[in-house]
Amino acid sequence: MRVEKNNIALITTVVNFGLYAKTSRRFPTGIKHFVIDGRNGMHGIDSIVYMFKKLKKYNIKWLIMADEDVIFNDEDYIFDLINLLNKNNYLCCGVRDGGVIKHRNYNPFAINTFFSIINFEKLKSIFNISKIKKHQYIRKGEFNDDLGNTIFNYNKESLYEQYYCFYFWLRRNGGRILFLNSKMGDDAISNKLFSPEGLELLTHTWYARSYGINQTQTKRIDSLLNGFNFQNYSPPTPIYFKDRRFALRKLLRKSKKRIEMKLKK
Repeated sequence: MRVEKNNIALITTVVNFGLYAKTSRRFPTGIKHFVIDGRNGMHGIDSIVYMFKKLKKYNIKWLIMADEDVIFNDEDYIFDLINLLNKNNYLCCGVRDGGVIKHRNYNPFAINTFFSIINFEKLKSIFNISKIKKHQYIRKGEFNDDLGNTIFNYNKESLYEQYYCFYFWLRRNGGRILFLNSKMGDDAISNKLFSPEGLELLTHTWYARSYGINQTQTKRIDSLLNGFNFQNYSPPTPIYFKDRRFALRKLLRKSKKRIEMKLKK
């Protein structure tokens, strides 16, 4: 049975609203859309925690997580992918954060959060941030993934991203992850993501923060945007969230850590 669109949502933690205004026109339609304002420094594990907090009251079975520098190719491919995940009892899909993207040489057993699809209905019932944060570690030889399709460097013991704990927790609790194939773009920075059937799902431009600020990156991203048809596409009308006290809490946490480090000397 196919997953109904009214049970699917997409959330974006946005740093560059100028870029979001352009790329979101090609975001999948007929589903709920949400935006987290990330201009106050919210991203990574903090964004994931906030996401579960704000969305738990909505009727969402499958949640697409996509950054504003993602350009979707064909929305039907995304919906087909969700149905494949649902049919085969996967909890999550995405691209490895090591070995498949030239400039991401970190942990191949975790996903990079620029794009991911999760079974939100199942995960929200067991989501516990205090337990999840205890999983920011890796045991040597713990995961036995087939890494034969990796062509770039990776580090099996990397803890580069603080959000790895979320995916390690998911895996250690029996959650199945479908790792998607990726191919570098002609600019050697962007990457294309593919479904298991080899269909092109999207292009990830990278460097969203630099768009409209850095001339080189803006020109490169505009060139990628020009490769897609945006005519007759309307932007979504998302529900916006912003944690107005986050920046202050983050500053206080950093100050506390600095004080604790000084006391230990």
